[in-house]
Amino acid sequence: MAREEEDREDLLREATALSVRAELELEGEAAPVVVGFRGEAASLYFGADPVYHFNAQYALRRAFVGGALLKAERGRLIQLRRERTPHQVLLLSRELTEAEAAQILAAMEDRIRRLHTALANGQYRLNGAVPAADLAMSKLCQWLADCPPHPPIAETPHVGG
Repeated sequence: MAREEEDREDLLREATALSVRAELELEGEAAPVVVGFRGEAASLYFGADPVYHFNAQYALRRAFVGGALLKAERGRLIQLRRERTPHQVLLLSRELTEAEAAQILAAMEDRIRRLHTALANGQYRLNGAVPAADLAMSKLCQWLADCPPHPPIAETPHVGG
């Protein structure tokens, strides 16, 4: 694990694990939104924070919210926190309370809903897409249409789980 944090890379150019991806500017969002897909599993980057990663069944598997790393385990959210000492970096974990998880999920659902509305109303600008804009936007619109209003928490943090 790196000892120093770095800004996120240029996701549109460098996130090659996301075989289909697009960068959008939305009204009301301070930073560009990057949406990418590994197969049918979506990742939504609302700037550097928050970030939501889903599996192919629309279940939240990982997130980065409020500076905290989160992962799904057995349908619950686990917060991972880096603690630095002079000689090492420790990764400490704790299960979020139901209230904490509910707050994170509600904010996520609101962002997904606003993204869907912005696309439906043409209130966005496409900054770029890989491999092609029509494929990326079609895949995103279909994912948003099929995503349940309350995506569940995955059983595992892995994309295939």
